[in-house]
Amino acid sequence: MPRVAAIDCGTNSIRLLIADVDLDSGTLTDVVRRMLVVRLGQGVDRTGEFAPEALARTLAATDEYAAECREHGVESIRFVATSATRDARNRDEFIDGVRERLGVAPEVISGTEEAELSFRGALSALDASRPGPYLVVDLGGGSTELVLGDLVPEAAHSMDVGCVRMTERHLAADPPSAAQVASAQADVRTALDAAMTEVPLGGTRTLVGLAGTITTVTANALGLPEYSRESINGAELSIDDAARSCEELLAASHAERTAMPFMHPGRVDVIGAGALVWREVMLRVQSEVAAHGGALDTTVTSEHDILDGIAFSAAERL
Repeated sequence: MPRVAAIDCGTNSIRLLIADVDLDSGTLTDVVRRMLVVRLGQGVDRTGEFAPEALARTLAATDEYAAECREHGVESIRFVATSATRDARNRDEFIDGVRERLGVAPEVISGTEEAELSFRGALSALDASRPGPYLVVDLGGGSTELVLGDLVPEAAHSMDVGCVRMTERHLAADPPSAAQVASAQADVRTALDAAMTEVPLGGTRTLVGLAGTITTVTANALGLPEYSRESINGAELSIDDAARSCEELLAASHAERTAMPFMHPGRVDVIGAGALVWREVMLRVQSEVAAHGGALDTTVTSEHDILDGIAFSAAERL
């Protein structure tokens, strides 16, 4: 089995997966899985450029990941950059810095490819008894990907709403005011209106949520005493319980969120906005399914996501 490294550099975090990949069975075995919050997208929504300190944090993390790749004898590296890098005018500085450290250039992928990789990663570990079509929602710092399909993606859309972007754009108070929340909701609802022209949300039979906002919402709903991938992966929540968890996180103060035992320090200031986005997505999908004569009462959380999809694609390139 080839040993590959997948690196996902988003708006809020940069993550590394080193894995042995079995393409015949469609499975991978983790060797290393790490996440660092570097907030590469700090201010990008407002300025259109990477801040120097954000670049420095991200390249320092890349140095750490390069050392891990050397230590574990990686045969192939694929570094994928998403929403913030798509938006930044000075992304060449970032691309050159990564190439210098890793020997490969980051690939600035489209929102559609981001959605497809997320779909592949999520389905690689999803309980086969769950019925399709699956709507996979990958909620990041700068964008949220929606992809619908059975065995392969059939429709996808990338919305420019995410936990960092919505925090910087709308939620300035601690906790946010009712007017700020209403403004953020209107933004997300407009984005969902546009998404529905490309993705028939009403056809969803299983709703799958990915990435740090959604796993944190799930940890809160489960009342976990600490963050636990094993407890979160595959967890099924009623949409009512998941929405209630979102509301709790949005209404909490910075100090209250900091005290939550499952909360990563790098998510404290943006989890409220992420929770708002996830609640709006869940309720819209549930409403659309009902309008098409179906019923959707639950959502499934997966710890397998775009990072897994990148690892599979890296192995296929060998």
